[in-house]
Amino acid sequence: MTTASEIMTPSPRCIGVNDSLRIAAAVMAELDVGALPICGEDSKLKGMLTDRDIVVRAIAAGMDPETTPAGVLAKGKPVTVDAKDDVTVALELMQEHQVRRLPVLEDHLLVGIVSQADVALSLSADATGKTVESISR
Repeated sequence: MTTASEIMTPSPRCIGVNDSLRIAAAVMAELDVGALPICGEDSKLKGMLTDRDIVVRAIAAGMDPETTPAGVLAKGKPVTVDAKDDVTVALELMQEHQVRRLPVLEDHLLVGIVSQADVALSLSADATGKTVESISR
């Protein structure tokens, strides 16, 4: 059995719930990533923030990226997988919820993220194709 922790990208950098969208965008640019986990002051995952969220849900809606905190865009309970779960659980969650990045938790703390790239690098072409196709609907 391959677990989520075996294919994830470990130690993701979080953006704080009170950090501005401009700071989040700068961190994304620095890390060359399109998404960041949003973490609370308790270090627990509060949501995921994408570059698309910043542009479409915030800037296009007239929010000021200098003063709008990232936590404003953390809606609902984030879809997550446990680090010890079989990778098939992660794939099913990604497909069901059509998410390209899946936070991985261990003891309720964020330890990694499974991305489409992680799937492609770690699993068969068939599993990768099915996952990408389902996510992209």
